[in-house]
Amino acid sequence: MAKIGLPLSEVQIKQVEAVIQEFSSLQLAWLSGYLWSQAQLISSQSPENVLVSAYGDKIVDDSTIHTDPLPTMTIISASQTGNARRIAEQLSMDMDRNGFNVKLYRAADYKFKRIAQEKVLIIIISTQGEGQEPEEATALFNYLFSKKAPELAQTHFAVFALGDSSYEFFCRAGKRIDERLAVLGAKRLFPRVDADIDFQQTADRWRQSTLSFLTQQFIPPVAKSDTVAPVIIDSSLYTRAHPFKASVLVNQKITSRESEKDIRHLEIDLADSHLHYQPGDAVGVWFRNNPALVNEILTLLSINEFTEVNANNAKMPIKQALLTQYELTQNTVAIVKKYAELSKNQALLAHIVTTSQAQQLAKLLPLVDMFRRYPSVISAEQLLSLLRPLTPRFYSISSSQDEVGNEVHLTVGVVHYIIDGHSRWGGASSYLASLNEDDQLDIFIEHNDLFRLPTDESTDIIMISSGTGIAPFRAFLQQRAIQGATGRNWLFFGNPHFISDFLYQVEWQRYHKEGLLTRIDLAWSRDQPQKIYVQNKLLEQAKDVWQWITQGAAIYVCGDAIGMAKQVELSLLTLIEQQGQMSTQQAAAFLAELRNLRRYQRDIY
Repeated sequence: MAKIGLPLSEVQIKQVEAVIQEFSSLQLAWLSGYLWSQAQLISSQSPENVLVSAYGDKIVDDSTIHTDPLPTMTIISASQTGNARRIAEQLSMDMDRNGFNVKLYRAADYKFKRIAQEKVLIIIISTQGEGQEPEEATALFNYLFSKKAPELAQTHFAVFALGDSSYEFFCRAGKRIDERLAVLGAKRLFPRVDADIDFQQTADRWRQSTLSFLTQQFIPPVAKSDTVAPVIIDSSLYTRAHPFKASVLVNQKITSRESEKDIRHLEIDLADSHLHYQPGDAVGVWFRNNPALVNEILTLLSINEFTEVNANNAKMPIKQALLTQYELTQNTVAIVKKYAELSKNQALLAHIVTTSQAQQLAKLLPLVDMFRRYPSVISAEQLLSLLRPLTPRFYSISSSQDEVGNEVHLTVGVVHYIIDGHSRWGGASSYLASLNEDDQLDIFIEHNDLFRLPTDESTDIIMISSGTGIAPFRAFLQQRAIQGATGRNWLFFGNPHFISDFLYQVEWQRYHKEGLLTRIDLAWSRDQPQKIYVQNKLLEQAKDVWQWITQGAAIYVCGDAIGMAKQVELSLLTLIEQQGQMSTQQAAAFLAELRNLRRYQRDIY
């Protein structure tokens, strides 16, 4: 093999070896990708001359890097809040710009039975809840984990997994699909990468390394970096990275004084933003931490609030950093273990001997109560080293823009609980609840094309929700009213008490009286000795629900993924099995087909 480029001097080689000797193989891969991308900026040297594998596995010679024709690179994104989709779009843009034949799919749009035909497959996937795959990837997962899954001996693949380490099953969806593809005979291009909520730098390095690796393995015939227009990832001026500063118009509690729940209806002004949304979309909210919580943490750790720190490459007092830059309400196993090491608190160390013990503690104790129960004195810099960056929270939109114009409405349940006599609050929900009229907040729209009203306005819809899960269905009914849709509308809704927890009661009653809301079934779980939930109401109305389904109705579910949504799906399967006179397997296949046809859509959290 011919050597290329100018060799490093002996001194330079020793300098490089000294720097990288403690790097892991993955870190070396990232470094390789970064250096390759820098080389493209400063050198006219073509990609064909880059022969060292980005992942250090081998040096590829001319007989293996030239493939004719160049195989199609397929990228599949499986996203819950849009992060995986955006990374996939960016990678697709990179690859297209460098001459690759690339196809980009959302998991919901991918014809999963063609997976055996893929030569190069890249999957970017998030994990939701307690380790579940994103809603849009359910059909793909069901297929790959079924007996129908094909052999994938001709497929090479890579997986980039997104997750949240505050949950026990961190990146589980990515891990599962990575393992399953290998079991089916597919070959890894390089090891899976798992990214936490502060994923952007990891994702950027992974994209660079992936592009470097693929360029070495499959030299594209034409580089188009100067001619390809950039991919438009969000058509709005305002995005997650550049939010819109909106004003609060209304902040109203819509549960009664007797209710155990504090649920708020917020109306937010979008004037001059040019932000557009559809029913089914969500609002991302950047929030500030509660000053009282920040003060309590600083006091417990004996840190002066004016201590200057470097937060996100900016100097500021630590109190300001904690208010605006870091997550303070969600604990994780990694934080528990690191705090135990830093604090050397013997009681804490004895309490988390196993990972499962650390997981349990992280689940039960927020940061402030961990600091209170297991006191220590650590520095401001050590505190910041424990923390994760603040991330936005997402709320389903409860209005139709065609109805409310330059406004967006939210339905927010305020999280509140007591630990050892101390009141604790959800970070974003309590922030939103504290806002007054004309207060400002930073927001952006997160589009959700996987939770949409039928394009045929004559289609019947069945809406199933509990608690604040009713939000998108308020938007659905407003939109159907504006459209003059002829399809029937049936709402199932549940909450603890009729008198105190019937959200938007007057509106639903008006819609029912006007005939827009054809049917409404309500489940008040605490108004009688026996608890009744929406899944019970579904089975009570099984015959009519089945009739609507067989007549073409679309089913929508919004609410808690682990409790309500899971139980609703079990009830639907029972209903289909009994009313459709099917076996358990046939009922599951029937529901899966409804999902594939977009007649069964879920917005769960």
